[in-house]
Amino acid sequence: MHTVIPGPRSLELAARRAAAVPNGVGVTLPVFIERATAGILEDVDGNRFIDFGSGISVTNVGNSAPAVVEAVSAAAEAFTHTCFQVTPYEGYVAVCERLNDLAPGEHEKRSFLVNSGAEAVENAVKIARYVTGRSAVVAFDHGFHGRTLLTMSLTGKAMPYKRGFGPFAPEVYRMPYSDPFHGSGRLEEVIRSIETTVGAEAVACIVVEPIAGEGGFVVPEAGWLAGLAEWCKEAGALLVVDEIQSGMGRTGTWFACEQDEVVPDLMTTAKSLGGGLPIGAVTGRAEVMEMVHRGGLGGTFGGNPLACAAALAVFDIIESQGLLDRACHIGRVSMSRLSELVGRAPAVGDVRGRGAMIGVELVGPDRVPDADAAQRVAARCHQAGLLVLTAGTYSNVIRLLPPLVMPDELLDDGLDVLVDALGAAT
Repeated sequence: MHTVIPGPRSLELAARRAAAVPNGVGVTLPVFIERATAGILEDVDGNRFIDFGSGISVTNVGNSAPAVVEAVSAAAEAFTHTCFQVTPYEGYVAVCERLNDLAPGEHEKRSFLVNSGAEAVENAVKIARYVTGRSAVVAFDHGFHGRTLLTMSLTGKAMPYKRGFGPFAPEVYRMPYSDPFHGSGRLEEVIRSIETTVGAEAVACIVVEPIAGEGGFVVPEAGWLAGLAEWCKEAGALLVVDEIQSGMGRTGTWFACEQDEVVPDLMTTAKSLGGGLPIGAVTGRAEVMEMVHRGGLGGTFGGNPLACAAALAVFDIIESQGLLDRACHIGRVSMSRLSELVGRAPAVGDVRGRGAMIGVELVGPDRVPDADAAQRVAARCHQAGLLVLTAGTYSNVIRLLPPLVMPDELLDDGLDVLVDALGAAT
């Protein structure tokens, strides 16, 4: 570190921020970044941080990846916008073709592009309601799907996402998410609750993350997601799998639901799809997607040509650099180091995840969530030059989302800091 954290230049900018930006826009680490690469963030004071956050799983291929920069630059020189619904362009079609090819299932698929993950989820629910003629939507505890009215309604955590912002969208029903560590959300209990409190004939769709992201990187028990898929098929409802945080290679496969052998009816993607540029998508069964009337889907900026160029570069980087295997390697190294703390560091209750998507849950006696311990760990990491993020319905989980291109020596250095912080804080 060149200065204390935050440094003098960051403090100057923080004062400007306070005068221009509302306090409701939170911040994890109060330093202002000047440049970033494949796993390093450098602030305006010259301090460098190992990045275990990837902008919340956005920079899977690294920050300012050369191929992304080149593709975006070329696209900007050609044109920055026409609106795909006014005059279309090839980049939009090419992104949809790649998503259709990579999404789980051998059936014919269609995709369309939006601006964000929240917008993707909103549209998936809209399609499900249109196609089924039903209105009820089932979501889950620990779920996070966005900050718009409908996606905020689907999200399970009140503070800071929902408190004071109601009333929320109607016809949203929440069920317990499968949480093996705490022994909740068993499949048969969830299905029984849906059928008795909502009614199978009323359900348009189930919206579910294959791994609960903001909810604490909770990995459901084996067969749980497949069981929900089977129930949807029998009930005539659609399964919407939210791959916004877990997709695009983060867990070692293109999409996390592949590891559960689940083929969704509709799938949402965003975050790392654009390599840092805003883009989201809905991909679904062709017979479902084609039912919506002409003009019923779209938006002014959806599938912006610069974001499409970035997305196409991201697809190529993941394939050419073997980043699916790289995610698995990062996961093996991280799990090996962190799992040793279970039973040795008193507050480390559980270490879980898939690929380069790993959570460390901190608890007190009787597995009571310990948010204070998580804050102490994060603060110690930040002061030592490691950016980590917290998560969890009870804010007691440290989550790891390093870029998939992070070199081994940088990963090891970051894990050294984290292991030290977990030991000291507990």
